[in-house]
Amino acid sequence: MSGYDYDLVVIGAGSGGVRAARLAARDGARVAIVESDRIGGTCVLRGCVPKKLFVTASHFAEAFEDSVAYGWSTEAVRFDWPTLRDNVQKEVERLSGIYRRNLDAAGAEIILARAVFEDAHRIRLIDGNGGEDRIVSAAHVIVATGARSAIDPSVSGLELTVTSNEMFLLEKLPKHFLVIGGGYIAVEFAGVFNGLGVDTTLLYRGEEILRGFDGDIRKSVRAGMEQRGVTVRCGQSIEAVERSGGRLMVRLKSGERIETDLILSAIGRKPNTENLGLEKAGVEIREDGAIVVDRFQKTSVDHIYAVGDVTNRVQLTPVAIREGAAVVNTLFRGKPTSVDYDDIPTAVFSQPEAGTVGLTEEAAKASLAAVDIYRTAFRPLANTVSGREERTMMKLVVDGTTDRVVGCHVVGPGAGEMAQLLGVAVKAGATKADFDATMAVHPTSAEEFVTIGEPVERYRRAAAE
Repeated sequence: MSGYDYDLVVIGAGSGGVRAARLAARDGARVAIVESDRIGGTCVLRGCVPKKLFVTASHFAEAFEDSVAYGWSTEAVRFDWPTLRDNVQKEVERLSGIYRRNLDAAGAEIILARAVFEDAHRIRLIDGNGGEDRIVSAAHVIVATGARSAIDPSVSGLELTVTSNEMFLLEKLPKHFLVIGGGYIAVEFAGVFNGLGVDTTLLYRGEEILRGFDGDIRKSVRAGMEQRGVTVRCGQSIEAVERSGGRLMVRLKSGERIETDLILSAIGRKPNTENLGLEKAGVEIREDGAIVVDRFQKTSVDHIYAVGDVTNRVQLTPVAIREGAAVVNTLFRGKPTSVDYDDIPTAVFSQPEAGTVGLTEEAAKASLAAVDIYRTAFRPLANTVSGREERTMMKLVVDGTTDRVVGCHVVGPGAGEMAQLLGVAVKAGATKADFDATMAVHPTSAEEFVTIGEPVERYRRAAAE
């Protein structure tokens, strides 16, 4: 690939970009990875990792409360927000350093600058520290710039709110916290701050939180949130955010006003494609700002690829990582590779936690002629002594024609861990008979998946349909 400064330039050092750069460099390609922020991307710096640590911290309040029934005394327990905030940031910096060292070890050149296409092969590197700009050329380019918090332009005063980025760096905890949104980020932060003792309200314009998830997950998570003290209000449209003395006020379209101390706007994420010069390179972009790619992650330009949230297909870190590796296989290993997006397991670290893989009940009934639904709800063993009333919900969605398990859904402790292993079973095409033939591990919650007996519903599509 002579004639170019690099065989590959990766724009964006998040999970997908780092994986691609590291693998390609390790295989001997001349690789540069360009990043205008710290190394690690959203997941490491201001997403999955620090969020999960916050979730862990917030669980201690519930654990302390439950521990009394198990004989513990918690009289001296107290929480210090700066300690949590600062220790989480230390861990974030440690992980960012590991990403950097791995790139260095693989032989990838790290360039701290902002990248803008001059044309399809040339990229201008803009030094944000006052250094001289320069232009480099690349035989291949991967755009991995991720996404950012979306803003609803119809709501005035949103500049008074914060995004998930700022939540990890708050100077102090608010007394009252209001969340706008109903997806992963909204319900997770609502659970975290409620668990840390903050009076928390979640407003969502849809009919139920967690749009796109199985209906029983949506209802179970909401019920658990409300049981823990979060005020969840669906069907609420916001007109404006205003200052009210030393506080903030949300004005709903119904005319109602809600005062609060901190507002998180978490209504979705928008691909980072602005100001990249993609139009100069001839890269096609959809109306939502996402880069158009084929099944091999290739854009409308043969040598330019895109991975991760910037394509707005499946906004999950493991997906971006898999896509980055697939592009390296295609470009440098002679193995054209596409990513399989079916049956991706995922977890919502809400409180209660949710894990899911495969088809929802609603999707199964829309696509299959016969569907059997197996569902159970029970109090986990730990709750029987503590007196906590919250119940775990587990559900199997089965193709009534083939007996294949096409969906698994769980809400309760350990749901995310279960979803990972259930994902193996669903991906492998396990049948309900396979689940039934598997010996239970007792006493666990997960054993319910292999002991659920009769279906609660047998759906059969009418012939006329």
